[in-house]
Amino acid sequence: MNVNISIKYILIVLFGFFLLGQSSPLYAKKKIRKVMIDAGHGGKDPGCHGTYSNEKDITLSVAQQVGKMIQDRFKDVKVVYTRTDDQLAGGDYLSIKESLMYRTEMANKEKADLYISIHVNSTPRRNSPVKGTLVLVCGPTRVDEKQEAIGFHTDNIAENEELLSPSDPATQIIIAQYSQAFLTQSIVLASKINDGFVNQGRVTEGVRQQSLQVLASSAMPGVLVEIGYLNNAEEENYLNSETGQNEVALSIYNGFRFYKEESERETVQIIKEREN
Repeated sequence: MNVNISIKYILIVLFGFFLLGQSSPLYAKKKIRKVMIDAGHGGKDPGCHGTYSNEKDITLSVAQQVGKMIQDRFKDVKVVYTRTDDQLAGGDYLSIKESLMYRTEMANKEKADLYISIHVNSTPRRNSPVKGTLVLVCGPTRVDEKQEAIGFHTDNIAENEELLSPSDPATQIIIAQYSQAFLTQSIVLASKINDGFVNQGRVTEGVRQQSLQVLASSAMPGVLVEIGYLNNAEEENYLNSETGQNEVALSIYNGFRFYKEESERETVQIIKEREN
């Protein structure tokens, strides 16, 4: 076997053991420098309906508030939006299915460190008593799709991306570990966002895994936040109010803040351990 290939395999395997051996689920390959915020639906896709409002308008407003909070507090973070006006992500000339694909393609192209998608929930009943928030992470039935996305975007996930080649069987060790690490990180973020809703006195449905395309196709940790039920009159009024939107945005922002600060604290710790 070629000496260079042998060294490459050894480095890959050692890197895999490094990921497995981290005591914290928030090990970081790099600092959190870019976050993709996705306002669900838009344009010809209104999303769910309330008595007087549409999901697409609420998600856009909340997404922009979350982005502003992040940018005001963290000058080192770039916020990228999948859409900034009332049209489908990528443009209304796309189909709804194409727009869903565009959202994750954009996140991968931007090499975002985190993906946050904002939605509003609904039930078939017109005036429903059901209320509450829900935070979703990638479901187990789409693990292969998640690993495929990570494998296709190896330059997004490691500083030593030249060591990772999708055609190299040894790389699958690393891809599988990144997939698991991203799920763990996503759950940490989701839990903190959910904690924020609980502290605000909201009814919550907690954190769940669900097989969603926007989470499975992104080569990074991510969550989808259902911020309430639009066919519940009380929640529709709340989600259309300045107070309600501000509180929702604050919960998502605080989840991001915790994630970033803990992740980067772990990064510093690892660097210091290496120096010693």
